[in-house]
Amino acid sequence: MALIGRLAWLAFAAALLLPGAAMADMNQSDASKAWREADNCTHEAFRKFPDYTRESNAKREVARLSCLRNHGLPGSDGGAAPAATATGSK
Repeated sequence: MALIGRLAWLAFAAALLLPGAAMADMNQSDASKAWREADNCTHEAFRKFPDYTRESNAKREVARLSCLRNHGLPGSDGGAAPAATATGSK
């Protein structure tokens, strides 16, 4: 009987620790989702502007930052993405 009592207390103690572990998993999940969305923004911008010209690079960066802003993610400097957009003039 003593072994069953100890196992019950061990199970109870483990159950008390699980909410903390679940919170860490939720934070990791949120961070992973944010990184994935940021990566998708980069890939989407590259698909729109695949050339390596100065103009294409600038448009790609604006498209990437706009996508980040639309998803509520910070820009590469850690701050909010700028509100300026590129013009289509050549």
